[in-house]
Amino acid sequence: MASPMLRLLLVLIVAAVAACSGRDAAVPPPVPPTPRDTIARTEPSPAIPAAPPASNTDTVQSIAPPTTPAVQTDSATTATYDRILDAAAAQDVASRSYGEIVQWVGEQLLGRPYVAGLLDQTTDETLVVDLMRFDCVLYIENVLAIARQIALGERGVEGYVANVRALRYRGGAMDGYCSRLHYFTDWIRDNQARGTLRDVTAAIGGEAFDKRIDFMSTHRESYAALASDSVYACIVGTESTLREHALSYLPQDRIAAAYGGMQPGDLVATATSIGGLDVTHTGFVHQTAEHTGFMHASLSSDAVKISPDLQAYVQGVRSQVGVLIIRPVDPRATRRAAE
Repeated sequence: MASPMLRLLLVLIVAAVAACSGRDAAVPPPVPPTPRDTIARTEPSPAIPAAPPASNTDTVQSIAPPTTPAVQTDSATTATYDRILDAAAAQDVASRSYGEIVQWVGEQLLGRPYVAGLLDQTTDETLVVDLMRFDCVLYIENVLAIARQIALGERGVEGYVANVRALRYRGGAMDGYCSRLHYFTDWIRDNQARGTLRDVTAAIGGEAFDKRIDFMSTHRESYAALASDSVYACIVGTESTLREHALSYLPQDRIAAAYGGMQPGDLVATATSIGGLDVTHTGFVHQTAEHTGFMHASLSSDAVKISPDLQAYVQGVRSQVGVLIIRPVDPRATRRAAE
């Protein structure tokens, strides 16, 4: 029988392979991250052929309104935000479809470095807003937060900060470790309930994804925050709730057949075969006349990049069994419906 030390080592290795960054580790590595945020720490470079040129409720509610930011953005992040907003105004990006706005914003951050562990620099839950470096989920949150500002014609950095907070926390409210949407399918479900996203996986040919999601509770010893019985109970409750909601995914060999049902700026989450986890990486559909690629903060490349073919990318990582496709809802339509 394996010793306790060996068993712990095996847990750490599995979690490391599963994570896109270390952003939820409450203490420095080698403690593994929580599955919601960081996925595929050892994300291998996918074998890609010659590259072509580069839900749970229909309730629609508005995203949490902009308020005074809980954090002060650093000067580099503020300057980057202003630069993107200036470029968007000069190019009249706001006149485009919302998916095209999302894709355009994502392109403005290509080449930015991939960095793990950004949300857990302190033991207290802190709102982190940073446009200089990302893990895969931070990249998604920041792109969507800026795209919303452009679409609605809003400029203030406080609105951008509020948008990040609304995406990252349950109900848009930051209230400690368990309020963070750790599992990405929980992130999808919560944001969909508030009308900001729509899971289109089943509509474009997906099938049932029967997966028990319990990685955090079954690896309690790996997460410092779960030493608290109340926090642990909260995470167990979250996992129980997730089991009540059906998931769909596109198997990896059927992704290309569904390209016609995808749009620029759709979110991609890679479904995994790893026990207890839901997805292992996230990014955006990058769609042009020449290709349907994958725009993401890549660990293997240490930067935000575009992989030129989505199906080829997914098939290049053994544990990725398929994808979920999630469509951002145009906030302009939501605002018009509310008026």
